[in-house]
Amino acid sequence: MNTKRQLVKDNEDMSMVEQCGLMELSRSSFYYEPVPYSEEELNLFNEIDVVYTDMPYYGHRKIWHELLRRGLLIGRDRTLKYMQIMGLKPFYPHKGTSMPDKQHKKYPYLLKDMLICRPNQVWAADITYIRLAKGFCYLVAIIDWYSKYILSYRISTTLDASFCVDALREALGKYPTPEISNTDQGSQFTGMDYTEILLSQEIKSLGHNRQKTTIRHYMWKRITSLTLLMVVQSLRKRFGAQAQ
Repeated sequence: MNTKRQLVKDNEDMSMVEQCGLMELSRSSFYYEPVPYSEEELNLFNEIDVVYTDMPYYGHRKIWHELLRRGLLIGRDRTLKYMQIMGLKPFYPHKGTSMPDKQHKKYPYLLKDMLICRPNQVWAADITYIRLAKGFCYLVAIIDWYSKYILSYRISTTLDASFCVDALREALGKYPTPEISNTDQGSQFTGMDYTEILLSQEIKSLGHNRQKTTIRHYMWKRITSLTLLMVVQSLRKRFGAQAQ
């Protein structure tokens, strides 16, 4: 969305309406300016993250009940909305674990029964949420599946695809090209900006097998805990003691 908005500019030969039409971007989306979250909303975000961190297998209903038990006044629909904004999902196999774009190509999962026996055979990428004292941000990390080595990471305040693309470019610039890139079917990884880089490097792009969801999240939780530690330490050096 942000990329499309940046492409629409004042042009004598084409009106804003025509440019928005070509970009399949509504004018309301083009002129929209995000409203900062209130202190109350940020507190609710933080409380939801605290509950989720302690009980990552809880869905939005159980988290809602836990928030009520802790004395917070919040509705079930609002709890679900905030969890979706933060990208929080319970860690168990179920349908609809990613947010794909219907117009993007879907990639099959081909790692079943594959022996992953060397570095740079398979890379994996995923996005997680980081809570801060005055808000939140998102972390994407590129890892080597075999060694569990963190190849690159980026932080963003939105779920725009650009920070995922930047992380991929950095990893490819520093390490040998992998044979396979394994991600979920989220729009950040199936969009043209991301997949064109993979195609140009002749890297196979694969989707996650839903039956492997629990294993994937267990592995990812172990890896991102190290990444989060590095990121939080970096944020603390940059912003003092604000990052939590």
